[in-house]
Amino acid sequence: MANETQTAESSRTFRRYQDGDTTPDSWQEYIFKAGWSYKCPVYIQRTPTCQNGCPAGEDIRGWLDVVRGLDKPAAGVTWQEHAFRRLTRANPFPGIMGYVCPAPCEEGCNRRAVEDFVGINAVEQFIGEAALKAGFTFAKPAQETGKRVAIIGGGPGGLACAYQLRLKGHACTIFESRAELGGMLRYGLPNYRTPPAVVEGEIQRILDLGVTVKTGVRVGRDVSFADIDREFDAVFWAIGTQVGRIPEIPGAKAPNCVGGIEFLREFNDGRLPTVPQRIVVIGGGDTSIDVTTVARKIGGFTGLKPDGSPLTYTTDMVTQAAIRSGQKVTLTSVLPTAKLKAAEREVEDARSLDVAIMGNIMPLEVLLDRDGHAKGVRFAPCEHTKDGKRVRVEGDEIEIPADLVVFAIGQVADMEGLEALDNGRHAIAPGPGLQVIGNPKHFVGGDIIVPHLLATAVGHGAVAAEGIDAFLKGEPLARRPHIDKRHFDIREGLPTNAKPVDGMVTSPNAVHNFENRAHREVIKSDQLYLAHFATTPRIARTERKLSEIFAEGGTRIAPLDEAQAVAEAKRCMSCGLCLECDNCMVFCPQVAVKKIPRDQKALGYYVTTDYTRCIGCHICADVCPAGYIQMGLGE
Repeated sequence: MANETQTAESSRTFRRYQDGDTTPDSWQEYIFKAGWSYKCPVYIQRTPTCQNGCPAGEDIRGWLDVVRGLDKPAAGVTWQEHAFRRLTRANPFPGIMGYVCPAPCEEGCNRRAVEDFVGINAVEQFIGEAALKAGFTFAKPAQETGKRVAIIGGGPGGLACAYQLRLKGHACTIFESRAELGGMLRYGLPNYRTPPAVVEGEIQRILDLGVTVKTGVRVGRDVSFADIDREFDAVFWAIGTQVGRIPEIPGAKAPNCVGGIEFLREFNDGRLPTVPQRIVVIGGGDTSIDVTTVARKIGGFTGLKPDGSPLTYTTDMVTQAAIRSGQKVTLTSVLPTAKLKAAEREVEDARSLDVAIMGNIMPLEVLLDRDGHAKGVRFAPCEHTKDGKRVRVEGDEIEIPADLVVFAIGQVADMEGLEALDNGRHAIAPGPGLQVIGNPKHFVGGDIIVPHLLATAVGHGAVAAEGIDAFLKGEPLARRPHIDKRHFDIREGLPTNAKPVDGMVTSPNAVHNFENRAHREVIKSDQLYLAHFATTPRIARTERKLSEIFAEGGTRIAPLDEAQAVAEAKRCMSCGLCLECDNCMVFCPQVAVKKIPRDQKALGYYVTTDYTRCIGCHICADVCPAGYIQMGLGE
């Protein structure tokens, strides 16, 4: 059986026409009309699949073009800063995302049709690290609007919204119930996944824009909903989901049954110096894996100083006692072990720490001792039907002993004091533009809508900021585009004396026959000329095993160096935008395609067509690697 690499290799030399295709297609009968053509090339910008998969909406192709040297920075600006500015238009956390984002952009990367995806997350991590080392800051707004916005929740969504609003000149006050900002960035992820200095640096860069922060203040308890509604011109709710969901099974409310998010919060707060010997974690997603690895990291460590006082846990402690203590950590899931929602590398890390993983079992009951504490969990075998429903199947029930049961099956919000916003499911329902239904000055984003990725919360923050800005200006909320991302604008790089016009024009100061369809069309690999691209292996980052990190300290993923980051960016195929490869000019038999003069060109505006010469032969479109040229003029 052919493996994935062989399959990709066999399809790499993509051909629109095969051997033996000698009969003209029907379109030729009416396209060629003596010395003129019915169809000629048009230049169509589309959204690449990587950007379409990015919840934060980053212009991935754009900042990769900067790293690879296709988009040159202005005089006196390094390419690192230029890439940082382009990337952070959508996402102010490149360093953090480089460590923790599961990179859905890479899942859809068209480069997979050649050999392997582009290491987008690795290049993003390099840009984030370079920005922190160089001390890049965000430019403060030139003018203040005098409008005040309350942001409830200092996690990634709230911080991203504050960032976007400050750039627009609106005053922002963040209300955070915990002692420090960061939300899931700080309290929901083990601190060995992301260097604390990266988290601190990227948060502080936003605060330096002039954001007011009130920590230790819970809206709905310390400050009322009515007070917030009265004192601010607009409100953004990014309160997240702070409470782990507990299943409705007997015994699940025992004192030693906790939610996964609470477990990780205690760990990151330094209040979890030791854990019991037998732990059962119920879940299967990333949170459940984090819980198991944290439990193994702490292990049988006493957590006490020589004088008996508690010892604050740090990432640099050597806790090999976990491996030697005979501690038993079991992860269970209703899904098969091969289909856990957690990333495969995370699952393998858990296995390397001797975590037992059991799939296709459902919890029936938490078994209690005479004091009402959990002593184990009873499970039954289960499967999922084609429509996704979980059903019990034939088989013996099993009991797994436990001193601690952790439910990592999702989170819900604490809506106490915020009943006016509760949609009845411990969540806030958004309308168009993330405006709260029935509350026009209120907007919402992040996990409080539906728990998802950190990048999703960042994307929500940006969308809400645009809606809030329109609301504060008294303008109607614009309808969001079908492909709602931070799209590249070809006009930004055009010469200052140019007057771009879409459509077929003859003026030299215009984008000839250019059309931007990025807001409604995604370009797929079958629209590219894949034979142009040589097989170039991906440059993978060095990833350490958790057992090494526990013994030696440090973080898991080592960033690429500059040369590696540039080389990896050059693997990008610039799907949907000109790659400046010259194929269209080289292969045009009529010399109808010509290069734009250097003093007029810009990224995406590299060639034009002399329609007095074009005969509509389609060759330029056939050999365009990026799928930027389409035969359509005349329709």
